Amino acid sequence: MPVDQSLVGRVFPPTRPFAVSADHVAAFVAATGGEYDGGPAPATYPIVLAFDAMNAFLAAESLDLFRIVHGEQRFNYERPVVPGDELTATLTVSSLRQIGGNDIIGTTSEITDASGALVCTTSATLVHRGAA
Repeated sequence: MPVDQSLVGRVFPPTRPFAVSADHVAAFVAATGGEYDGGPAPATYPIVLAFDAMNAFLAAESLDLFRIVHGEQRFNYERPVVPGDELTATLTVSSLRQIGGNDIIGTTSEITDASGALVCTTSATLVHRGAA
């Protein structure tokens, strides 16, 4: 069954605050094959929060993760993420179309710091495969 078009424009609750630590950034960098030099987090680091926001969206809408194919991810920065930041992500469904029995879902997640200032905006394209 296709995803309901009324989701477009819907804003989901923010994720719980996430404390960015040097240890967590170092573990993220190591998992991606690099070495952390103690500076800002890598450009892809906000995926940690965006993924939490996406999972909450999927759960709220009863969409199965095993039917999701991640099509695209983009990051637009206002400033770098640094250890000591406390961040939250708020996901909005920005677009939805059906193609060949699949739902193509566009999402935007605003990553903000503890003061509410925008740090980064992520956008993702998710393909929700239709039933077999």
